[in-house]
Amino acid sequence: MEKIIVEGGRKLSGTVRVNGAKNSAVALLPAAILADSTVTIEGLPDISDVDTLQSILQDIGAYIERPSEHEIKIDPSMIESIPLPNGKVKQLRASYYFMGAMLGKFKKAAIGLPGGCFLGPRPIDQHIKGFEALGAKIRNEKGALYLQADELVGARIYLDVVSVGATINIMLAAVKAKGQTIIENAAKEPEIIDVATLLTNMGAKIKGAGTDIIRIEGVEQLHGCLHTIIPDRIEAGTYAIIAAAQGTEVTIDNVIPEHLESLFSKMREMGVDIEHVDEQITIRPGEKLTAVNIKTLVHPGFPTDLQQPFTALLTKTEGMSIVTDTIYQARFKHIDELRRMNAKIKLEGNSAIVSGPSQLEGAQVKASDLRAGAALIVAGLMAEGRTEITGIDHIERGYENITDKLTKLGAKIYKEKMTDSEKKRMNVK
Repeated sequence: MEKIIVEGGRKLSGTVRVNGAKNSAVALLPAAILADSTVTIEGLPDISDVDTLQSILQDIGAYIERPSEHEIKIDPSMIESIPLPNGKVKQLRASYYFMGAMLGKFKKAAIGLPGGCFLGPRPIDQHIKGFEALGAKIRNEKGALYLQADELVGARIYLDVVSVGATINIMLAAVKAKGQTIIENAAKEPEIIDVATLLTNMGAKIKGAGTDIIRIEGVEQLHGCLHTIIPDRIEAGTYAIIAAAQGTEVTIDNVIPEHLESLFSKMREMGVDIEHVDEQITIRPGEKLTAVNIKTLVHPGFPTDLQQPFTALLTKTEGMSIVTDTIYQARFKHIDELRRMNAKIKLEGNSAIVSGPSQLEGAQVKASDLRAGAALIVAGLMAEGRTEITGIDHIERGYENITDKLTKLGAKIYKEKMTDSEKKRMNVK
């Protein structure tokens, strides 16, 4: 067990490169099992969620090669429909993509209910609704879902709630179903387009990905292909927030600026200068940052995954900001930790009210989830003194080598082994 130490107050400058999108990778790997020959995925982020999914793929019979930490070759020709009721599937929420992929490939699946960061209720009823519309019968036994279909037949499916996970999972199940499937009120995130691109490269017939209506014509077979993952807009956004918080001039490489327009518009409103050329953006914060209000929305609105690090940045702004999260109402566990660091924040319902500017002070804090961990790193970089962050396994689920990348920008940030007393306090061995 390790913790991250941040010695705050240092100004950051230089260039940082963004990896492939975590939220794409965790869907692309399960999607690869639908092929009948080798799928090669480039631009893979080197994070623990990818390692867990690779291990699950190997458990069900996939042959895996890793020519480098950012490339994977998946040969699914020997995969078997093995039940995955618990164990590794509990480690991340994205394990639920094996439901759609296994159902599409074998017409059956047995998958444990997913784990990952707890952000309040995140039901998978829309996934189940889609699978049932395609002809699957589903039962819940002892915390695992058992899906079975004699055959999958295309259907018109209206999602009651816009859901990235449900949109992707239904796509995975529908690409080999008979006839046409139409997903209405579909999510429009860039990661959905990325998954649809992979499936299309494999021989699927998909139109409308990135809009709210996706049409899929089922095919009998899918083949291997080569696919490069899109850049991680959430990682890019996190570094943009860090640059606004503590940078002088920071360039972020391997970015699709259109994916982050909602963030950049808010940062410009705060007084941050943002310049982009091709796949690079350069951030130059102004002398004073002005308070702004944000409300998280489905894409192309402000991403819920950037709400927590952005809230940390707002402690530096002059005035009062209101942060409302309409996606995950429980996504405020970082607030108590920021208060430990002298932030002036109060919660009212699904909103946080931030009064600034506050000079943050180093403290011992704990990451409760992935993006809360990113928020604490942002806060630690701004704070006076030393911040110790535990629970960093959450951070490593989504950020590759974040301490190394920040060190190269001039931060003093590093990992240390936790002491026995710290482990005991956290109730870990």
